[in-house]
Amino acid sequence: MTTVLDTNRRQFLQFLAASPLLSAVPGFNFTQAADLVGKPGEAIDIFDLEATAMGNIPTAHWGYLATGVNDDSTLRANRTAFEKYFVRARRLLDVVNVDTSVEILGRKWPTPIVLAPLGSQRAFHAEGELAVARAAKARDHLQVLSTVSSTAVEEVVEARRDPVWFQLYTMGGWQGVQSRLRRAEAAGCPVVVLTVDMAGGTAARHSLMRAVRNDSRDCAVCHQGGGIAARGKPMLNGSDRDAEISLTWEFLDRLKQDTTMKVFVKGIVTAQDAERCLELGVDGIIVSNHGGRADDSGRGAIDSLAEVASAVRGRTTLFMDSGIRRGVDIFKALALGADAIMVGRPYIWGLGAFGQPGVERALDILTAELQVAMQSFGTPSIADIGPDSIGIS
Repeated sequence: MTTVLDTNRRQFLQFLAASPLLSAVPGFNFTQAADLVGKPGEAIDIFDLEATAMGNIPTAHWGYLATGVNDDSTLRANRTAFEKYFVRARRLLDVVNVDTSVEILGRKWPTPIVLAPLGSQRAFHAEGELAVARAAKARDHLQVLSTVSSTAVEEVVEARRDPVWFQLYTMGGWQGVQSRLRRAEAAGCPVVVLTVDMAGGTAARHSLMRAVRNDSRDCAVCHQGGGIAARGKPMLNGSDRDAEISLTWEFLDRLKQDTTMKVFVKGIVTAQDAERCLELGVDGIIVSNHGGRADDSGRGAIDSLAEVASAVRGRTTLFMDSGIRRGVDIFKALALGADAIMVGRPYIWGLGAFGQPGVERALDILTAELQVAMQSFGTPSIADIGPDSIGIS
């Protein structure tokens, strides 16, 4: 039986099919629009969850999630760059039971899949970060909470029943930074993740702007000034959001001196900056271009990983995010030198589609695909994935 919700979803997908927003969702197949999955277990891959989430999430909110910058060239490059790397499969090895576990800062995790910080999650589902935290607990995944989350760190830690990592933006000046550091420390967060790829703001997010224009709702009901100035950001409470601070190497050094948490730097894409991070003694580097949302470099993050890993050479913990959608993508990132990977949009597609069960399904899909990749390519454990596992066309 066709419901009103089904009809509304199809109408929305028909709108998107003729919209420039299509450029922001590489890999989505609109033949799926007539047969959206109705339960988490029906999703065959991540893109099935994307299709259902696209029909559930309000137009402008979907635009915020899906957008890149300008013509979305970096967003597209994050996917197409994976295609130039091929896997060198080994044979006649015992891969009946592969071991996907990794160790991060002395703690063992069942997979190298980390939930990346992504703000405003209640824009995609009423339970937002709390549903994600419960899914992370159920599947035992590391979760990183955004400064601009729609739920306070204290509540997320309670829902996760385990400390999460805290991602840091610098709005509110040094006073605002210190306030957030103290709250994260008090909540038990062991790591702060400083994002450095948006120091001067972002280039124009055209796909978002088009989505907002096509949303018939009154955005002023929920937002004051838009963007970071939107209501519902509890980690910014008490901060003077107009106060500015320069995001520099000096700031990073000051940050390291002012917190008991370990410090990771997210947004590094060159060997030179990786070397500088090592000189300052950071505890980890995250290769990332903010999912194609921060600048118009046109370079895929997997290519940046190859460069950064050659400079790091195992001297600090190395993560990669931006563009990972399948288990084989995870395999390639690990082969190029990442110790773990982060995903953002894939688990939010699960959230938008089905709430906590959708997030769990997204994590299950990626984990199962990684297991299959490891079996197919002859790598019994994560430690067996290395430079010999990959080549470039």
